[in-house]
Amino acid sequence: MAAYDTPYQRLEASYTDSPLGEHDLLVHVPEGSKSPWHHIENLDLFFSRVYNLHQKNGFTCMLIGEMFELLQFIFVVSFTTFLVSCVDYDILFANKLVNHSQSEHVKVTLPDAFLPPGVCRARIQENGFLTSLLIIAGVFWIHRLIKFIYNFCCYWETHTFYKQALRIPMSDLPYYTWEEVQSRIVQIQKEHQICIHKKELSELDVSHRILRFKNYMVAMVNKNLLPLQHRLPFLGNTVFYTRGLKYNFQLIFFWGPGCLFQNEWSLKPEYKRAGARLELSEKLAQRILWIGLANLVLCPLVLVWQILYAFFSYTEVLRREPGSLGARCWSLYGRCYLRHFNELDHQLQARLSRAYKPASKYMNCFLSPLLAVAAKHLGFLAGSILAVLIALTVYDEDVLAVEHVLSTVTLLGIVVTICRSFIPDQHLVFCPEQLLRVILAHIHYMPDHWQRSAHRAETRGEFAQLFQYKAVFILEELLSPLLTPLVLIFYLRPKSLEIIDFFRNFTVEVVGVGDTCSFAQMDVRQHGNPTWMSAGKTEASVYQQAEDGKTELSLMHFAITNPRWHPPRECSAFLSHLRERVQKDSAAGNQKNSPSGLHHLQCSGLSFQSDSEPHSLMANVLPGISPGVFPSHTEVLASPHISAVTEVASALRSLSPQQSYYPVQNQSAVCSDFGSNVWEGTVNSATMSEYASTEMSLHALYMHEILDLCKEVQWLDSQWEGGVRMYHQADILKLYKRKGRKMSSLHRFRRYRCLLYCTGRSPVKSFLGNREDII
Repeated sequence: MAAYDTPYQRLEASYTDSPLGEHDLLVHVPEGSKSPWHHIENLDLFFSRVYNLHQKNGFTCMLIGEMFELLQFIFVVSFTTFLVSCVDYDILFANKLVNHSQSEHVKVTLPDAFLPPGVCRARIQENGFLTSLLIIAGVFWIHRLIKFIYNFCCYWETHTFYKQALRIPMSDLPYYTWEEVQSRIVQIQKEHQICIHKKELSELDVSHRILRFKNYMVAMVNKNLLPLQHRLPFLGNTVFYTRGLKYNFQLIFFWGPGCLFQNEWSLKPEYKRAGARLELSEKLAQRILWIGLANLVLCPLVLVWQILYAFFSYTEVLRREPGSLGARCWSLYGRCYLRHFNELDHQLQARLSRAYKPASKYMNCFLSPLLAVAAKHLGFLAGSILAVLIALTVYDEDVLAVEHVLSTVTLLGIVVTICRSFIPDQHLVFCPEQLLRVILAHIHYMPDHWQRSAHRAETRGEFAQLFQYKAVFILEELLSPLLTPLVLIFYLRPKSLEIIDFFRNFTVEVVGVGDTCSFAQMDVRQHGNPTWMSAGKTEASVYQQAEDGKTELSLMHFAITNPRWHPPRECSAFLSHLRERVQKDSAAGNQKNSPSGLHHLQCSGLSFQSDSEPHSLMANVLPGISPGVFPSHTEVLASPHISAVTEVASALRSLSPQQSYYPVQNQSAVCSDFGSNVWEGTVNSATMSEYASTEMSLHALYMHEILDLCKEVQWLDSQWEGGVRMYHQADILKLYKRKGRKMSSLHRFRRYRCLLYCTGRSPVKSFLGNREDII
């Protein structure tokens, strides 16, 4: 087991999300004055039901939806059994004549192909495999029925909670935003004492309860702990993450028999101690092996169900819209990789929906010219034959009675649609860098090596792992029963010791919440990354740092979407530092540009979302995209990122200050302006949501531009540390030629000076020594 040793360090929980003096607090309420919702034991499950009921638009919609799911299962099983055992396909395909007592020219009808009930029943009983499948399906349906009855009782209690405690009728629930519902939950804590361990609940407490296990999954994907990326022959680097594999991960870690948690809110005590890590890893590896073998045994059943469900779900869609499989969707891996800590499902879906159109346009920029030529000619041939068949059908409908004519027409229609998907739009402009910036404004995360590489096929391939074809998604789901056991046994099981160390090192106990993932605390001091403006504010080692700025961006997102939340001291210091940096860059941009404004953000921040496509956001923020806005000569000499930084900073300051997350002196007054009418309507909450989305998009762009600037300066500093001395401009030219850039020596030197100034570094003279003749 020595090979399983990991470099993770023990992370002490030195912070909580509780007000001072509440660590050992138990709120006692007289017995007679207790409400029905006093001291709810399982708040995780309760808050999850409250959230699910809101997202499913009320009790009636949720109840009818689950009833139809039960009926759908019965339909799939019974209809499949009928097709297998109760249809005479020789009569259906006209391979056998039907014995009619009348004339031989009587037309064959569909009921003629149905077998009598007695024959059908006998064929089912004779088929042992089919009988076994029906028994298993019956047991599974009874289990779902019992679960439905249990959920009905639980959600009825949640329905009562909405009406009596939150005072929200079910008829009005679809028109309330979740932020309004969450605000009422926080406010009724004082009256009902839902949690007896804290006097007050915060928005972060509610999110921790709902997203406890999802935060762990996001953290494990962020630290690349789960075996999701594989290198295959002929395919290269691929990502395999399906709903079946996700279900098995949750079964192993969170709620299955022998999992790591003893209940929804507490990790088992033995997993918190480092002494038994080897024994626990052996136990976990054995459990993963048994679950993998169980998946292998159940593989035929799950595979049959996956095929049937996919057939009934997508066949009609494929017939109606043959090009739908050529459309794209966000993969499960992409959803987990792009998710912030403490980000709810509807918030994530809203971000990805805004990024869908620019992401589709970006992927369409890389259509193969060779495939386009072949598809154009193949589509012409198929379309010509299809046109002739349609014309003959219009002339005489008996043409459809000819064998295989209808099948040929359908097949040719599919071929024409598929070929059309490979032909690029003649009005499409190749601008991958700008499109990738638009995408970044909404997805917020992007690997560093994608910068200035949007035109490369490697970048497109990696982005395709996040934004895959719908057909690829269906194929992966169909292959999931076959590949999931292999992933569990051969890839996840060797990581058992790393998994044990992860849950021990990155689990903290929060008063009133329980054991949570320490990354979900969004503590910059514990998990910040110095390259993401956390330098001097973080004590995290390399193994404790979240990758890709996940801690910093998650903190900004949660603070922006929850303006009433009061972050801890370290988080407030980071946000204050970011505010000062934005003000500084904005002031620098205002000095260079006229008061008339380089962008139209001052008119309305909502214009970003009102447009069907978010190009207006990027056109107003990034230099060189808007036709009416061009970067100045000085900005071109400096850096392509500097103008973007000042543009974004100015845009951030142009937004309404009421929606700013930055800590201010009179924060309660700001909150009261928005919270006074939050119980009476949805206008203010919807407006805040639009501003929050716009502000977070701008902050994501701003942080990435700052990161690029700092990395370029770090590269220049590394040249100095390596012994390179710029005694004259010719040396500067040689230095930059090493990086393969074409620019005059004077322009390069001015750019270096501007980089140092804009990144807040010390004067250039300190880097150049006493050679002031080149300054």
